[in-house]
Amino acid sequence: MTPTSPKLYLYNTLTRSKDLFEPQDPDRVTMYVCGPTVYNYAHIGNARPAVVFDVLSRLLRHLFPKVVYARNITDIEDKIIAAAKEQGVPISEVTDKYADIYRKDMGTLGVKLPDIEPKATDAIPDMISMMERLIASGHAYAAEGHVLFDVGSFKDYGALSRRDLDDMIAGARVEVAPYKKAPTDFVLWKPSSDEQPGWESPWGRGRPGWHIECSAMIEKHLGETIDIHAGGIDLQFPHHENEIAQSTCAHGGKLFSRFWLHNGFVNIEKEKMSKSIGNVLLVHELIEQAPGEAIRLALLNGHYRQPLDWTGEGLQQARRMLDRLYGALRALGDVEDEASGAVPEDFMAALLDDLNTPKALAVLFDLAKQANTATDGAEKARIKAALRASGALIGLLEQDPEVWFAGGGVTPHIEADEIEGLIAARAEARKNKDFKESDRIRDELADRGIVIEDGAKGTTWRVG
Repeated sequence: MTPTSPKLYLYNTLTRSKDLFEPQDPDRVTMYVCGPTVYNYAHIGNARPAVVFDVLSRLLRHLFPKVVYARNITDIEDKIIAAAKEQGVPISEVTDKYADIYRKDMGTLGVKLPDIEPKATDAIPDMISMMERLIASGHAYAAEGHVLFDVGSFKDYGALSRRDLDDMIAGARVEVAPYKKAPTDFVLWKPSSDEQPGWESPWGRGRPGWHIECSAMIEKHLGETIDIHAGGIDLQFPHHENEIAQSTCAHGGKLFSRFWLHNGFVNIEKEKMSKSIGNVLLVHELIEQAPGEAIRLALLNGHYRQPLDWTGEGLQQARRMLDRLYGALRALGDVEDEASGAVPEDFMAALLDDLNTPKALAVLFDLAKQANTATDGAEKARIKAALRASGALIGLLEQDPEVWFAGGGVTPHIEADEIEGLIAARAEARKNKDFKESDRIRDELADRGIVIEDGAKGTTWRVG
């Protein structure tokens, strides 16, 4: 980013302030986002960081010549082991299946693949190396086949979550075990039974704890100090707090991540999403009910740092919002885009202000309003190019409008040729003043999920 380039401000959880983002190397911006633990389908809460930080990666690529974005796959964890045991299959069968589903489901939401997608099981030697360094420097210790991080050895522990050790001991779910020096010490390595997956190590056959996985993968693929580390607010403590402790100590006190970004929770109809309530919404099922782009817009309709209340009406509203935006593009269908495809200044300003997507969306709708009233050819070309360029920056409006109105990512239970035939029959009925038949055809189409709209240029249709 040059001195004259737009300035990006991001809310840094570590400083509790909106800070100017200046990468340590403008020619190689590094970002790591905690990815899925692959033992089941992703729910809508899992989708929020994937979508939000996909927008951030798009913005960073717009501002800087090179961005290295890593999002990991956690493919060794006790829940995975339990799922594999229950199904009677190797853990790789479970993890490969759900990692593939995750990629496809997030792709349906317009989430691009990261530059690097490291798997935890590919970084076991790197984890062992990091643990050996932590033990050698007095920040970790081995006990009864375990390796544990000595929280008391790191004076800045709790700086990210703003908790002190007494609060952590009182409020956290800490495992009290005889081999621990202190209740807050956390596991880096633990022994595996003969039935459990395991790797050979200096401390016996075992497997890594969750926190060490991300630290080792970041060191391996991005370096000792990265620009941005991001994830859901639920990861702030203990996961991200523990990452900071072990990475900082393993690297001789070097800063681990310069910026920490966290997105807020997704609640369902004003209630916390939980299995006990039975309100967990799986992305895999939602995309059978609504276009992926509408799900994406619904997730971007609130500021990423705030809690998001997910409702069925909110999803339908997102779909109607996209109808308006694609409707504006369809109205400009015969207009050639301006070659520049400039993103409007007010749209860019909203994103530069800590990814203010609601404000950016307001600019998109203002452009759509202009599209519906513009008469000058050059003005129409500018608006069309601005809609396309702005939409691409947040992962919207990347389809042909006709594709959107023909289904928008959801396949109707009726073929396009049949729809066109019914519309033609309705037009003939209207021509013959047979309005009863005309209304019957409209109602039949509506019952089958097709909305028809009459306009100056004829009748158009879309999936409703």
